[in-house]
Amino acid sequence: MSNTNEKSRWQALDSDLHRISRLEHANVHVARPLLAPGIALAFIVMAGLIAAVLFGRADGGLIVIAAAGFGAYMAINIGANDVANNMGPAVGANALTMGGAIAIAAVAESAGALLAGGDVVSTISKGIIDPASVQNSNVFIWAMMAALISSALWVNLATWVGAPVSTTHSVVGGVMGAGIAAAGLSAVSWGTMSAIAASWVISPVLGGAIAAGFLALIKAKIQYQDDKIAAARRWVPILVAVMAGAFATYLSVKGLKRIVKIDLEIALLIGLTSGFLAWAVTVPWVRRKSEGLENRTKSLKTLFGLPLVISAGFLSFAHGANDVANAVGPLAAIVHAAEFGDFASKVTIPTWVMVIGAFGISFGLFLFGPKLIRMVGSQITKLNPMRAFCVALSAAITVIVASWLGLPVSSTHIAVGAVFGVGFYREWNQDRRRKKNNDLRPPELRLAREEQRRRKLVRRSHFMTIIAAWVITVPAAAVMSAVIFWVLTAFT
Repeated sequence: MSNTNEKSRWQALDSDLHRISRLEHANVHVARPLLAPGIALAFIVMAGLIAAVLFGRADGGLIVIAAAGFGAYMAINIGANDVANNMGPAVGANALTMGGAIAIAAVAESAGALLAGGDVVSTISKGIIDPASVQNSNVFIWAMMAALISSALWVNLATWVGAPVSTTHSVVGGVMGAGIAAAGLSAVSWGTMSAIAASWVISPVLGGAIAAGFLALIKAKIQYQDDKIAAARRWVPILVAVMAGAFATYLSVKGLKRIVKIDLEIALLIGLTSGFLAWAVTVPWVRRKSEGLENRTKSLKTLFGLPLVISAGFLSFAHGANDVANAVGPLAAIVHAAEFGDFASKVTIPTWVMVIGAFGISFGLFLFGPKLIRMVGSQITKLNPMRAFCVALSAAITVIVASWLGLPVSSTHIAVGAVFGVGFYREWNQDRRRKKNNDLRPPELRLAREEQRRRKLVRRSHFMTIIAAWVITVPAAAVMSAVIFWVLTAFT
């Protein structure tokens, strides 16, 4: 009898342990989704504490503390949304793992922001609002606060929906909406806004066309050649040289403004020199790398993997150098106005503000970035290292061409437009080759098969979602900003 009782007690104990184990697993499952928002909230609180230490006892200290928190929130959203455009193609092409992409992007984005980020930022966001129309520094502070909050909320919403949007355009829309609420429609420079609206079309079309052009070059000169390996040994160093020259020029013009001012002509000379050096280094590397490779397209992918990874790092560095300043611009403006009691069209960005922007991007990328990285890298169209290389190369060249022509462009729109350009070129090329080969299947079967294949190349649902998000970014951020401005001023 005692053995039976002891056995029953052990069975009851084992049952209790199983219940506890299931409860622990359930708690972990419930708590896991709250981990990332919790870390993000801790960083936002930390940013507010930094501002409290520096401005807590000064006039306007509470406003600066609140602005620092919202600035950190904005930086987190940039990391979650914008950085995907740089790393998505490399991850989608399997040249980088998700963890490797996040690590490289975090280091490169922070380095770009801290080492080459702009010393000075436009508080009226590229001149869309006339400073003379703003009544006083208090109105200006609330307008910048509204712009900061609305742009951060819009980017957060876009990330949740799964749409990569331009954070710069979000800030522009926020500043415009707050400016209209504060000073009326006459305060807006509609010519500047027209140029920004034009960039919605210019950026993705130019990026897509350049990416498609390079993909066509790779297919014609390498992939469709009888001896693919010999063709790759000749053309891959040239393409890498073009990439190196483009990025050297790009970083000279856009990414090194804090260190030294470089004219476009000097930047092009730097690019030519860098391209030649890259070609000289790449020729023996490609020769060694291609030894023993089979004469087929799959073998070519190994030759584009390393250049693609390097280009993704350069893109992230340049993004950190440029877009962080735009993101923390309203915060820098609020700090300046609170400290000096006036406002200016351009202000210097304090180091601690830039640090919040840099580390906020890294946190946002680590905590929330994988969703948009997968979207850009694999859900729009299927990418391999060659196609992803064309996307990265297009992003650098498009910015250079746009700078030379004086056209306003968005790095987000360029990168995503390049992905679409590669996908639509594949569709067109597939149709062209099928017609050239005189497909003899019945027309009904042929049309059904073509439509099935086309859907696999570019997903139209993502295309329409992203385009819609681009079009409404500025007006949506503007409306949100105007409402937030009225609420803030109503209670002050």
